[in-house]
Amino acid sequence: MTQASRKSAIERCRERGVLIPTLAQMRDPGLIEPNIVARLGLVSMQDRDPVNLFRITWHNDPTTGGFGPVNYLELPSELTGVPARIVGLVGKHFPTGAHKVGAAFGCLAPRLVSGEFDPQTQKAVWPSTGNYCRGGAFDSALLGCDAIAILPEEMSRERFEWLESIGAEIIATPGCESNVKEIFDACLQIKKDRPEVVVFNQFDEFGNYLWHYGVTGPAAEEVFRSISDSNSRMAAWVGATGSAGTLAAGDYIKDRFPGARITAAEALQCPTLLRAGFGGHRIEGIGDKHVPWIHNARNTDVVTAIDDEAAMSLLRLFNEGPGREELQRQGVPQETIDQLDLMGISGICNMLSAIKTAKYFKMDSNDVLFLSLTDSSDLYLTRLEELSSEKGEYTQLDAVAHFARYLAGATTDNMKEMTFTDRKAMHNLKYFTWVEQQGKTVEELDELWSPIFWSDLAAQIPELDKKIKEFNNETGVGTSAA
Repeated sequence: MTQASRKSAIERCRERGVLIPTLAQMRDPGLIEPNIVARLGLVSMQDRDPVNLFRITWHNDPTTGGFGPVNYLELPSELTGVPARIVGLVGKHFPTGAHKVGAAFGCLAPRLVSGEFDPQTQKAVWPSTGNYCRGGAFDSALLGCDAIAILPEEMSRERFEWLESIGAEIIATPGCESNVKEIFDACLQIKKDRPEVVVFNQFDEFGNYLWHYGVTGPAAEEVFRSISDSNSRMAAWVGATGSAGTLAAGDYIKDRFPGARITAAEALQCPTLLRAGFGGHRIEGIGDKHVPWIHNARNTDVVTAIDDEAAMSLLRLFNEGPGREELQRQGVPQETIDQLDLMGISGICNMLSAIKTAKYFKMDSNDVLFLSLTDSSDLYLTRLEELSSEKGEYTQLDAVAHFARYLAGATTDNMKEMTFTDRKAMHNLKYFTWVEQQGKTVEELDELWSPIFWSDLAAQIPELDKKIKEFNNETGVGTSAA
C-alpha cells in the first residue's frame, strides 16, 4: 500500500463527496443509509453523480428510481422449447445500461481504498470488448479522474459514441470481439509509454471475480428462493466466457446448491474452450482465443458453442415487427414479447446455451437455470440497421425460419460435458496467454488449480468491505454501516 496515494485518493473523494458502497450494500440495498437513498431520488441513474455508485446493484427499480426486488426475466417454455425454467438477471437497469459497471467497480474499489490507485495523478485504463470499458469510464467520471478505454475497432457504434460523450480517451485495437490479444498488446504498450496509467484488466483482476461472487451470485439465489417451491432445483448457472467474471456467480451458486452446474458459453466461430479453436465472430462483448486468468476452470461442468448467426437472427426476431408477430403466433405471452428487448446479443447467446444445457440433461419443470442478460438491444440498434442493409427487410418468412431453426429446433451439438481431463486441459490453456505473454508464473498458474485458492479468495469479501468502510470514515463524507 502506498500511503501517499491513499491519502490523495481520500482527498479526492472528500472534495467530490464520494462515498464508496460496500459489496454488502450492493447485494442488499436495504443496508444503505436513508440519507443516501433520499439523494438518489434526486439523481437520474445515468447522471455523473458519485451517489450513483450506490446504484451498482441488481435491485434498481427503473420505474421509481429507488430499489426493489432483483430485476429478472423468466423465459417461458413457449419461447425456449424446454420445460425447464430459464431465468435471466437483467443488466439494463444498471448505470450505463449494463452490469459491467459492477465488474469495473470490483476492480477499482480494492485498489482505490488500499492506495494502489491515485485518481488525482493517475489515469485509469479499461481494456475490454465494450461494456466493461464503458463501466470503467463511468466509475472514473464519478471520481473525477481520466479514463482510457481500449476496445476493438469493430465493436458497435453505440459503444464508441457513449465513450466519446463521457470524455474518455479511446484506443481502438484491430479486429472484433475475439481479438483480445490485441487489447493486451495495447495495454503493455501504454504502460511502457505512459507511466501515469494504471491498467484495470478485467481478465486477470480478481476484483471482477469477487464482485460477481459477492453480488451477482446472491442476486440469483434471491430470485430462486422467491420463485421456487419445495420441488424446485437450482440446476445451473450459464454464462458466456468473456472475462469469466460472471462465471464466479456460478461458483457462488455451487457453494450454496451442491449439484448445480456451471455452463460456459462461447461463439461457435471461435471455439477456444470446446476445441482449442480460434476465429472471429459477432457475439459482442464475450472475448475469446484465451482462457481468462480469473476463470475457475476446475469448476466448469459444460461448455457450449453458439453459432453467431443464431444470436444475430434472434436479435431480429425479438426486436422487429414480423418477428414479434411470429412469436405471438407461437403462443409466447405478450408480456414476454414486450420484454425481449432486455436481451442484447450476449444475453441471447446465454439463453441458447441454457436451452442446450436443459435439453442435454433432460431437465424438467422443477429445474431452474440462471443466466445474465449483460445489456439490452438498446446497444445494438445500429447492428439491426446493418442487418437490414445486408440481408434486406425482415419478413414473416424470415421470422418463421428463425424461430423453427434456432428455438424450436435447438440441438445439443457443439457442446461438451467436461471430464476432469477436459477441465485440466482448459486450465492449461492459460499458460500460453498468461505465462508466455503476460508475465505470470507457472507457480501462480498452479495455484489456480486448487479449490482452496478460490474458497480463500471468496473469503476476502468481508475484509474488502471493512477496508471500504475504513476509507469512507477517513474521507469524512458519510458513514457506511453495512
